[in-house]
Amino acid sequence: MIDFKDKVVIVTGGTRGIGLETVKSFYKNNAVVILFGSKKESVDKTILELRKENIEVEGFYPNLNNYEEINNIIKKIYNKYGHIDVLINNVGVSDKRKLEDISSLDFSNIMNTNINSMFNMSKAVVPYMKKQHSGVILNASSMVSIYGQPSGVPYPASKSAVNGLTKSLARELAPYNIRVNAVAPGIIKTDMLKDISDDIIKPLIDNIPLGRIGLPSDIANAYLFLASDMASYITGVILQVDGCAKN
Repeated sequence: MIDFKDKVVIVTGGTRGIGLETVKSFYKNNAVVILFGSKKESVDKTILELRKENIEVEGFYPNLNNYEEINNIIKKIYNKYGHIDVLINNVGVSDKRKLEDISSLDFSNIMNTNINSMFNMSKAVVPYMKKQHSGVILNASSMVSIYGQPSGVPYPASKSAVNGLTKSLARELAPYNIRVNAVAPGIIKTDMLKDISDDIIKPLIDNIPLGRIGLPSDIANAYLFLASDMASYITGVILQVDGCAKN
């Protein structure tokens, strides 16, 4: 167990999958957790479901492409708690269509969700982290930022941009004792995989040296480590959590 007592942790994309598991993990390690979701309905539903597990969190649903809206919420959070310790930029969408089937608007929408949201969230929290001379920002990258993928070019393009944002912010913010890292998951057992047949899943597993698909908890644990003092000398890293997946 890593003790995040009195630490304020914000998780975007916190209503399902890896984000929801991350919310639970930080709460169970004594953090004050605030989740961001895309819609009021999903945020409210998630908070109610978490209460059934005796997990109490706050939730917001800003437009992550609207900096002013984000900034107002971040200011409220800071005024309430007096500090913001960890930001986990976990929100993201993927695409598997071929180039000729993707419009320029589709491309822009995916980039907005996957990279512009991280820029806006980071820009909003950094002034408070600078003021307290401490903080951690963690970004959701992907194995495809390193390997690419056969189709759906906006997704790996956006995740490559995440890597550049991470490495550059790590250098810029290091003098303020703010660490910035990213986690690059491999194939993870989330809702996106539940309807895929075994004949498709098995070849994927055969290509992973550890012999299994990852779990949301594998990624949440990576976030826990990178946010903790055990990683106090780690910044600017893209941590691959993929079972050593082959290219």
